[in-house]
Amino acid sequence: LQGPRYVSPAPNGGFVVSEECGDVKVFTSSRKLLCSLSSKYGHQFGNPAGVCIGMDGSILVADEQRRTVHLFPEHGAPICLVSTGLRKPTGLACSSFGHLFVADAGENCVKVFK
Repeated sequence: LQGPRYVSPAPNGGFVVSEECGDVKVFTSSRKLLCSLSSKYGHQFGNPAGVCIGMDGSILVADEQRRTVHLFPEHGAPICLVSTGLRKPTGLACSSFGHLFVADAGENCVKVFK
């Protein structure tokens, strides 16, 4: 890993790690690299920060530089969930009720999206 920042467990026993150098890596339960999100999806990150796993197993990533939150489904193209209203998104958490919590260090608050 190059500058690991945030980590989240994955439903299959693996985990996801954001790297300061602009990528997000997915590992299996045996700690083997499964994929890089930038390679798998052809997605260019600015500065990926918080990561979490949605109820359906999708990976969500906050991008501090681009001020966005993207969802990476197991199959299909990435989806931008939040593209406005964030100054410096850092941490992420998903609730079992379908809420997305985003720690916005630029505004010193936590924003909740449904």
